[in-house]
Amino acid sequence: MKLVIGNKAYSSWSLRGWLACKQSGLPFDEVVVPLYDAEWEKRRQGDEFAPSSGKVPILWDGEAVVWDSLAIVDYLADKVGRDRFWPEDEAARAMARSMAAEMHSSFAALRKKHSMNVRQIFPAQRPDDDVLVALQRIMELWAQARARFGGGGDFLFGTFGAADIMYAPVVTRIVTYQLPIARFAQGYMQAMFDHPFMQDWIAGAQEEDWVIEQYEQPAPSALR
Repeated sequence: MKLVIGNKAYSSWSLRGWLACKQSGLPFDEVVVPLYDAEWEKRRQGDEFAPSSGKVPILWDGEAVVWDSLAIVDYLADKVGRDRFWPEDEAARAMARSMAAEMHSSFAALRKKHSMNVRQIFPAQRPDDDVLVALQRIMELWAQARARFGGGGDFLFGTFGAADIMYAPVVTRIVTYQLPIARFAQGYMQAMFDHPFMQDWIAGAQEEDWVIEQYEQPAPSALR
């Protein structure tokens, strides 16, 4: 298998696809493509990027190609067994899938105004109201998962899985922008940062030479 990803410092969807590949336990080649460099537009038009219209991550497995992070989770779960990604309990699995899908389709304000940058910690500012609404919803979801199904470990559903993979970039954004969170979430976030996969990703980001200036400062709408 080969996974094409963007810069580890900035690419939140790439982080999800990469974590999914690591969680699968299957060997894969990692191809990091600098986002928005001089060759970006030309590269996006190549055959390797064609199925995704130039978006990352893209997973190639022989003739099979998967170009959406949640689809990559499901594709790999089909290959190695769904219990590696999803809770065994039916009720927990239903909630985990719903949470992953909500992350996939929601929280636009948080994404737009607080882009991922795992190399930075910006001065704390009061977030915009729409971001606070998103954070409140995320805290509610995390609290429900931990209270109902998290007793077997430190992650949302006890052991590390697909739901944690989908919310991993949220964890990094909260730290980067020092966003307000519920007290209980601190333990979960620490467990996420301590996970070996996350440590490997962050270390890789620190080693990158590429800098995208627009992501090296808080979004203007978040400044006061």
